[in-house]
Amino acid sequence: MEREVNNMIPKGKWVQIQRTILNPGERAPQVPEDTQKVPLIMWVKGFLEEDANLGDIVKIKTRTGRAETGTLIAVDPAFDLNYGNFIPELLKINIQVREELFGGDK
Repeated sequence: MEREVNNMIPKGKWVQIQRTILNPGERAPQVPEDTQKVPLIMWVKGFLEEDANLGDIVKIKTRTGRAETGTLIAVDPAFDLNYGNFIPELLKINIQVREELFGGDK
């Protein structure tokens, strides 16, 4: 069976991989019970060492020169930072603290 090459990602492309570090049941005993039920997964970004397709097991080289192996999950991955949903109570607290510390609207 031949591999489909239409979506081949070229060597040197910036990608993201993932690898399971610990499976459920291998976690430390002091880890909370709900955490013990899920695997510990690592995500790493780096430069692809060989042409590959999404889902392939690949080798990458990170920006610091570290070699890693894992499943190719993204090409040109974006930074996806999120500090959670808006919490109205925190806005009220912020206003109260500013009023107490700085005297109102200042």
